[in-house]
Amino acid sequence: MSMVADHLIDGLPEVRGELIPDAPMAPLTWFRVGGPAEVLFRPADAEDLADFLKACPPEISITVVGVGSNLLVRDGGVAGVVIRMGKAFMGIEILDGHRVRAGTAALDMAVARSAMEAGIAGLEFFRGIPGSIGGALRMNGGAYEKETMDVLIEAEGVTRAGKRVTYSLADMGYSYRHSNAPADIYFTSALFQGSVGDKSEIERRMNEITERRETSQPIRTRTGGSTFKNPEGHKSWQLIDAAGCRGLTRGGAQVSEKHCNFLINTGDATASDIEELGEDVRKRVKETSGVTLDWEIRRIGMTRDEASS
Repeated sequence: MSMVADHLIDGLPEVRGELIPDAPMAPLTWFRVGGPAEVLFRPADAEDLADFLKACPPEISITVVGVGSNLLVRDGGVAGVVIRMGKAFMGIEILDGHRVRAGTAALDMAVARSAMEAGIAGLEFFRGIPGSIGGALRMNGGAYEKETMDVLIEAEGVTRAGKRVTYSLADMGYSYRHSNAPADIYFTSALFQGSVGDKSEIERRMNEITERRETSQPIRTRTGGSTFKNPEGHKSWQLIDAAGCRGLTRGGAQVSEKHCNFLINTGDATASDIEELGEDVRKRVKETSGVTLDWEIRRIGMTRDEASS
């Protein structure tokens, strides 16, 4: 344990879950890159999370991560406490009225499958989102012409002060790949509204989504999913392709040949390689089309230089 992490963990409240100092973050992301978390907290349940946040000194930085599918952790690691929801937040419950309640650690595709098995239509699009419900809530995740805002009823969470809260759909303030919900609300579950459907037809649509993903995206590589948001009136991949960036490399990072809105770790990339490649792509697209690409991948933590200064 480093002296810094040792000092931090000594000042944290007792928990029923796990507090892990100097926790490697690379294995928790799909890119498989990045430095450690100063302290990683895996809460036992929502009550444990609320108690921790209530007693945690306000000056300590808190960062929440999901399954790491749309996440880039910088090489210098993440200061403060990183919270990662575990098994207690993976539950999926089928309710009356064609509703589904899911914990924020539940995989999007698992929610889609549970709904399908219950004959609930409308949640098939979650099969096309490579992440967890927490990420879908926070960024209005969507795929194949449908978004989280189309099916969300409400989301439950905990404030930085440890207060349990419920946010309605209106409270979330959704727009394209964005929510206006405060950054210091840590969501624990979501309630979705589906509709009655035929199980075989729902399964057919899900299989179609799966096939489209497998044929068009580099899903069996170390990637963070869609790198940039689609600018209004444009497709990011088309702008990137037109700028001559398909296959472009930097260190161990590459713009995917299969779908050029995906950056991939070819095996030995650093987080810096990936982020610098992304910035190079943004620069080239701006020069060729005049359009500014905005990152969709969430980037957290410090560079190595920032961590050592």
